[in-house]
Formats: sequence, structure tokens, C-alpha cells
Amino acid sequence: MTPPAIIAGASLPAAPSARAIEYLSAPAAVSMADSWFEIASLEHFWVHRRFEVLRRLASSTIASAKEMAEIGCGHGLLQRQIEDGFSKPVTGFDLNEYALKQNISRQSRVCCYDIFQCDPALRQRFDVIFLFDVLEHLADEQKFLNAVCFHLPPQGRLIINVPAGQWAFSAYDVAAGHQRRYSINTLSAAANRSSMQIEDWTYWGFPLVPTLAVRKLWLMGKKNESEIISQGFDARSSVLNQALALLSRCEPLPQKLLGTSLMAIFRLDSRSR
Repeated sequence: MTPPAIIAGASLPAAPSARAIEYLSAPAAVSMADSWFEIASLEHFWVHRRFEVLRRLASSTIASAKEMAEIGCGHGLLQRQIEDGFSKPVTGFDLNEYALKQNISRQSRVCCYDIFQCDPALRQRFDVIFLFDVLEHLADEQKFLNAVCFHLPPQGRLIINVPAGQWAFSAYDVAAGHQRRYSINTLSAAANRSSMQIEDWTYWGFPLVPTLAVRKLWLMGKKNESEIISQGFDARSSVLNQALALLSRCEPLPQKLLGTSLMAIFRLDSRSR
């Protein structure tokens, strides 16, 4: 499909009544396995738990936000969860047209947009930006975070979720396009270099740590990307999905010990703008 003409610097129009992609940039390849979008759904235990963690950590931040965006929105799971949970839209940005065409949000804008374009109409536009399971895909995380900050006003919030524990880096991470996994120290250091200060954070997924160790061993030597993503992320049955959902809740939040993922809220320093 040939995208509509791109209008540089154009402001975002009102949300359309039917789902549509707004092309502010041309689509482009991203370091993300398309097969992941075929498995991830609102019912997946990990997707559901991630939103529970978000509500526990950032409900007041989301409730008070005037305008929010998600960079790397994919097929809209987080957008839809926030719509349903907070009755608020979240403008979604991504370059993966395959994922954008499957976006399941209802009220939110869905935009094909390269944040390095730094559209003047979007400068300091959003007081909250979500960066969920995106940063680990970037070879140059600093350049990316600097571009993200262009879209935040002074004191704006960036809420980040990333995979935790470099020890768990495996064939799954390679297939998924991950460059690294994080600790709170490495994530905070990256954010600090872009003039962001941490407000709150938690590891999560502590009860699932043994499953990561098993996954790492199980996937050793496997080469097929789709097979690795399927075996590494698919819950396989509704019974197992429900069991893992129950298991994943067996931890206090916030917790600072260990987890399979890490979520944090950062505030942009007012002196950086």
C-alpha cells in the first residue's frame, strides 16, 4: 500500500471515527519480530500483568495527564488497556506498518511516525509518554531517548518498561531484536544522560524468574526466529496462561529485588529545556 502524502510539521487532526493510520512519516523496518504480534494479546498473562504493574506504579500520573503518547505502540495493547482502564486516549507512534494495521485501540490516534523527525507540531506536546519494551531494541539508546525528550515538556513524565537481568539474555532476546536487558542502574544511567530523573520504579515478574532460566536453556542452539518467539512467549493453552497469570501475581509491588522486567517513571529536568 502506498501511504498518503506526508505533510511535514502537520498537527494531528481529530481522531477518526474508523480505525486508520495517520502517516506523519513513511513506514520503515524496525528491530522487532513480527511473529510476536501474532502471539501477544490482551488475554496473555504477561500483557495483563504488565498493565497491573503500571496501574500500581503510575495510576495517579495517568489520571492527571492531559495528553499522552506511546512510542512503539505496535498493535495497540497498551493503548487499549489505558482506554478501558482510565477512559483516556493515548496517541500511538510506530514505524512498523504491519503492527499498526492490527492496532486494536478504539479512541486513540495511530500514527506512523519517526520520532527522529522531531515534527515541530509535536514538540513538548505530551506530558506523559510510554516507552514499553522498546528501548532494549535500540542500538543507540541515547540518541533515541534524546529524540523522545523532544516530545516532552519540562517536568513531563516518561514511563519505561524493559526486560530485566542481563544474565537472562538468550536466543529469545536475539530473535525478538533485543540489544540488551536492564538493571535499575543501567536504565537510570541512560535516562540521566538525557536529563531525566527517576521518580519511582519496580522490578516485576519475580515468580517467573525460574521460567527465564529454563527458557534460556531450552532455546540454546535454536535458529528459527518464529519458532523461538513461539516457544519463548506463547502460553500454549488457556489453562497454562491462567496458571502463569496467578503465579505472576505472587509478589509485592513495588519491589526492588529481582524480576524478569523493570518499570520506572522518569521526570524530565526543567533545566534541560
